[in-house]
Amino acid sequence: MIVERTDFVSVPVTDIARSTVFYKETLGLEQIGDGGFPEFQLGANVSLYLVDPTSYGGEFTGPNSGSIALRVPDVEATRAELEERGVVFDGETHETPVCRMAFFRDLDGNVLMLHRRHDAAPA
Repeated sequence: MIVERTDFVSVPVTDIARSTVFYKETLGLEQIGDGGFPEFQLGANVSLYLVDPTSYGGEFTGPNSGSIALRVPDVEATRAELEERGVVFDGETHETPVCRMAFFRDLDGNVLMLHRRHDAAPA
């Protein structure tokens, strides 16, 4: 198998309108599409789709527990900005030999992470 890139990740939600406001206004992500599944740009090569599984006959079976790592220029500054907007983080920022990361959840409990590798080149 040859994978050229990841085009998008899907995030299950229970209320598309409410979640769109969270991702667009609270997180400040750029909305690049809708068509019933709002799409938000995550950097240059991947986007995030909000999907209500009940809209196509499925069911919401729980949030994603595997985190989506959002690379940011400065984890602490971005965390402070989001906390001012009401985002609650799951504990303290973690420092590893490789990176800094801070975990939080969207309105449906999907796990997101602010992330920055120590050796990351400037965006």
